[in-house]
Amino acid sequence: MRGMVQGVGFRPTVWRLAHDCGLSGSVRNDSDGVQIRAWGDAVALDRFIARLRDECPPLARIDAIERRVLAQDAEGADLGGFRIVASVGGPVRTGVVPDAVVCSACIADIGDPLNRRYRYPFANCTHCGPRLSIVRAIPYDRANTAMAAFPMCPACLAEYEDPADRRFHAQPLACAACGPHVWLEHTGGPLAAGPDDAIRAAWALLRDGGIVAIKGIGGFQLACDACNPVAVARLRQRKRRERKPFALMARDLAVIRQYSEPTAAECGLLQSPAAPIVIVQTRSDRQGAPLAPDVAPGIAALGFMLPGTPLHWLLMAMADRPIVLTSGNASDEPQCTENADARMRLGAIADAFLMHDRDVVRRVDDSVARVVLDVPRVMRRSRGYAPAPLPLPPGFAAAAPVLAMGGELKNTFCLMRAGEAILSHHMGDLEDALTHADYRRALTQYMALFEHGPHLVAVDMHPEYLSGKIGRDLARQGQLPVAQVQHHHAHIAACMAENRVALAAGPVLGVALDGIGYGVDGSLWGGEFLLADYRDFTRLACFKPVGMPGGERAIHQPWRNTYAHLAAAVGWDTLIARHASLALVRFLATRPREVLDAMLTRSINSPLASSAGRLFDAVAAAAGVCPERACYEGQAAMEFEALADRRTLSEEDDGRAYPFAIVPGTPACLEPGPMWVALLADLARATPAPLISARFHKGLAIAIASMVAYLADCPGAGCRAVPVALSGGVFQNRILLEQVATRLSAQGRRVLTHSQVPANDGGLSFGQAAIAAARSLGGADVAGQANAGYRSTTCA
Repeated sequence: MRGMVQGVGFRPTVWRLAHDCGLSGSVRNDSDGVQIRAWGDAVALDRFIARLRDECPPLARIDAIERRVLAQDAEGADLGGFRIVASVGGPVRTGVVPDAVVCSACIADIGDPLNRRYRYPFANCTHCGPRLSIVRAIPYDRANTAMAAFPMCPACLAEYEDPADRRFHAQPLACAACGPHVWLEHTGGPLAAGPDDAIRAAWALLRDGGIVAIKGIGGFQLACDACNPVAVARLRQRKRRERKPFALMARDLAVIRQYSEPTAAECGLLQSPAAPIVIVQTRSDRQGAPLAPDVAPGIAALGFMLPGTPLHWLLMAMADRPIVLTSGNASDEPQCTENADARMRLGAIADAFLMHDRDVVRRVDDSVARVVLDVPRVMRRSRGYAPAPLPLPPGFAAAAPVLAMGGELKNTFCLMRAGEAILSHHMGDLEDALTHADYRRALTQYMALFEHGPHLVAVDMHPEYLSGKIGRDLARQGQLPVAQVQHHHAHIAACMAENRVALAAGPVLGVALDGIGYGVDGSLWGGEFLLADYRDFTRLACFKPVGMPGGERAIHQPWRNTYAHLAAAVGWDTLIARHASLALVRFLATRPREVLDAMLTRSINSPLASSAGRLFDAVAAAAGVCPERACYEGQAAMEFEALADRRTLSEEDDGRAYPFAIVPGTPACLEPGPMWVALLADLARATPAPLISARFHKGLAIAIASMVAYLADCPGAGCRAVPVALSGGVFQNRILLEQVATRLSAQGRRVLTHSQVPANDGGLSFGQAAIAAARSLGGADVAGQANAGYRSTTCA
C-alpha cells in the first residue's frame, strides 16, 4: 500500500480487517509504504482489499495498491492468525504525514475527569497530533522523532502495543507521568510550574491585557486578547507589524459566528484535520464583544482558526472571545522554535512564555486558506498540508528526480520523483537572513528525510534570486544540470500539474497575474497571456508595460505607480488641464515630478513592467488607499478589494465597468488608458471609493475574458479550444477570480484554477519541477533549454 499510510493508524486497521475477514499473515511499515502478507481464499482477500479502501483511517491516503500472489511456502505462510511486525528500512519511498489537529476522541479524554489524560496538554492518538514537526527520519517510528527523549510509562506502553487501541504505535503517545511538560515563565523565572496552573495563569494574563508567547506544534506563537485595543496595539508596536492583519483563534464555531458568517464549506475547512486559518467575511452586525480596530485594519475579512492542539483547546475552553494568535517572531523573521531562542528574540515582545520541553524538529507555520466559488483554496501551504505528496499527472512517472528551488518571496522548494512531488512547508521571504538560513536548514532536512538524490536542479530565471543562487551552488557541487524556468511559465505549469493535465496533452492558455517576475527578454513581467505546455510557451499578450519609477521603491510607495500610469495614459499637461482640482492631482503635484519624468523618459531606475500587481497599486492609490506607503506586500490591493461595493459588482450594468483596450502586436497588449479616463471622470464626480473599486475589478475581469476570446479568434495563435489556466498571486483576489472564472465559463471554456497549491509564489517550485521533469523526458539538453520555445507571436 503506497501513499500516506504510516503513522496514521493504518496497520491497526489492516490488523482489525484481516481478523474480520479470517486472514492470516502480517503487516509492517517499510520504506515503500505498508507491506501486507495475507493468506486466505480469493473471496476473503477481495473483501479485505475493498474494506481497506472503504475504511481507510481519517489521516491516511492510499495512492496505489500493488498486489501479487505469494507462493504457498513463502515466508510467513505458516503464521497462525494475523500479526503486526517490526518495520524495515531501505530507500525511502513513502510519505511523512502532515501534523493534524487534535481529534474529538482525544478532546473527550482531556475533558473527562475520570480519564488518566484529563487536562493533559499533549494527548494524541494515531488520528491526530504532531508528525512533520517532530520527525527526524523515516520510517516514522518513535526512535526517529522528538519523542525519543520521553520513554513510555507501562500504561502508555500497553496502549502503544495493543492493536485494538487507537493509540497503537502512535509515536507521540505520552501522558503526564512520562511525556512532555508545560509551564509558564517570564524573564524573572517561573510563574506556574504545573500544567493546569500554567494554562489557567496564561489565560488570566491574556484576559488582563498581557501578551503571551505559546509554544505550539510547529513553533512559538504570540497571543493577546483580540477585543482589547491596548493589548493589540502593544503587540503591533512590539512585533513591528504596522497594519498586516492578525490571525485569530476562537474556542468554537459559535464564537466565530459572532464576528463572521462562515459558509458550510468554510466551516468544513475550519474543522478539517488540516485546520488552517480560514479567511471569512466579517459580519455587518457583529454580536460579540467588539474586536480591537487594529486586528485587521482596512480589511473586510478575518482570518479565523480553531484550537489545533490539546494545549490550545485547554486554553481556549476558558475564552468566550477570540484571541490574536500570530507567529512568534518579529516582523519578517522566521518563527522561533527553541525555548532559548524564544527567550532571547521574544523577550521584548511577550510578557510571559507558555513553554514545554518537547523539541520542535521543524518549524511549521499555520496554513492559510480561503473558499472561492465553493472550493477551498490554499494560500499558504504549511501545517496540516505539507509534506503530503502531490500526485503528478500521467506521463511523469519515469522522470528523473528533480529539486526545484522556488522563488524569492513566499518560498517553498519541491522534491519530485517517481510520479509525485513533495512540496515543502512555507518558508517565507528569503531576503531575511534568518529565513535564508532556515531555508538552507530545511532543504538539508528534507533531502535527508526523503533520501532525495536529484538528477537536476530547477531554478527561476532571475539571476539575483537567492533560491536560484543556492540551487546553482548545489548543482555545481553535485555536477548536476540546471534548468532555468521562466517565472510565469512556472505559475501556469503548477496550475496544469495540480489539475492533472497529462504530459502528452496539448497546451493551455495561461493567464498569469502577479507582481513582477523576470521575463525572457530581461524585462519585468507580471500580466501575461501564455500559450503553454510543460516544456515551453509562447507569449501571446501582456498588460501594457509601464515604468516603475524608483524600481523597488515603487512597490512600497504606490503613488509612484499611479504617477507612472497616469503619465503613460493621459500625460501631466492633460491631467492638469482637465482635473487640476482633484485631490489626487494636487497630491501628485507635490511629488518631485521633474525627477520622476526624467527617470521615466530616460529609463533610469524605472524598469518597464507588465505587472498586474503594480496596476492594482496604482488604481488603489488613485482611489485614496494607502497612496504614500504600503506597510506589507499587497496591502493596497487587499484594502482596495475589501472596499468593493458588492451590489455594484452583482447588479450594475457591465457598461459602467471601467473599459480596457486590446492593442494588436507582438505580443498583443491590454491597454489601461480608457480605464484611467473613466476612473478620473468618476473621481471628478466624487464617486465613492467602493464604487470605484467595484467598477475597476469588474472592468479588469471583462478585459481579461475579452483578451482570452480575442486570442482564441486570432489566426495562428493556436488556442481556440484550449483550457484556460489562471495562476499568480493576483488571483488570490476573490472578486477577480470569481469574475474572471465565471465569465470564462460563460464563454464555454474549461477553466483551471488552484486549490491544493498556492496561486502565489508558494506554488512556483511545483511548476518549476514539472517543467524540468518534462524537459528531461523530452530527451533534450535540460540546461540548454533556458529560453527554448519561449517566444512571442503577433495577433492582429
